[in-house]
Amino acid sequence: MSKSPSHDFIDTMEQWFAKFPALPKNATETLVKITPVLALIFGILGILAAIGGLGILTATSPLSVLGGRESMSAYGTGFIASIFYLAASALLLAAYPGVKAHKVQGWKLLFWSETVSLVGGVVGMTSIVSALIGALIGFYILFQIKSYYK
Repeated sequence: MSKSPSHDFIDTMEQWFAKFPALPKNATETLVKITPVLALIFGILGILAAIGGLGILTATSPLSVLGGRESMSAYGTGFIASIFYLAASALLLAAYPGVKAHKVQGWKLLFWSETVSLVGGVVGMTSIVSALIGALIGFYILFQIKSYYK
């Protein structure tokens, strides 16, 4: 049976991040312990912030027309980025039970949440450099703790 393309993608990224220095064992164990709580907290806060952002963007959309072409473009990218962040936060909440039970499916949902968040940061064009740095840190941590999930 062949691997799925998503599994191949995760394996490829794991090979990249395997070249980074490993965190101390006590640090990874601490991260594994707090990951479910972080997923729950940031999932809830992310959904609330994304819905709030979408509400503000919707309420101010008539004003974006007055700003001209650049304002409309910024409105559109902000709206799309908010949708991506909403999806990433929903994935964090979906990951909570699996991560709490130390299941690899929960870890995979964390991985896809980080991926969707990166895409949202790039599409939103607010700060591509920040999105890339945040994703590098997030993926590094995820691959450091992956062995704890079966």
